[in-house]
Amino acid sequence: MALPLNFKHYGLIRIFDILVMIKPVLDKVKMNVVRTASNGIVNEETIFVFSQNDNFVSASYSGGKIKQGYLVGYLDNDKLIFSFCQLQIDGKIDNGQSVCELLINENGKIKLIENFKWASNNCETGINIFQEI
Repeated sequence: MALPLNFKHYGLIRIFDILVMIKPVLDKVKMNVVRTASNGIVNEETIFVFSQNDNFVSASYSGGKIKQGYLVGYLDNDKLIFSFCQLQIDGKIDNGQSVCELLINENGKIKLIENFKWASNNCETGINIFQEI
């Protein structure tokens, strides 16, 4: 069935307005990783501090095995797409790219499901789950 041109008649505009209003805003949000992939390095001790300006998103992070890390990317609807680079406490430098799904949990906290691919580490992939703290 094709959608009619008059969305208001079916109440779809109101639903869309509500979805836009609850879109996660990452500016000044702190997160940690609550589930780490088997080949992941970040963990619950790694704290991320995000900045957001329009769709541009960046974060710095440290803790656990990470001495210092940075990510930079953008929001595309409910996806966060970014590249990351990090220095581990043992001196190893890693980098890669991620595509993340942004969700809001039942407590109103932002949850991020990260699908990453290492540019280092033999281009392995994995999934980490972040939670707002």
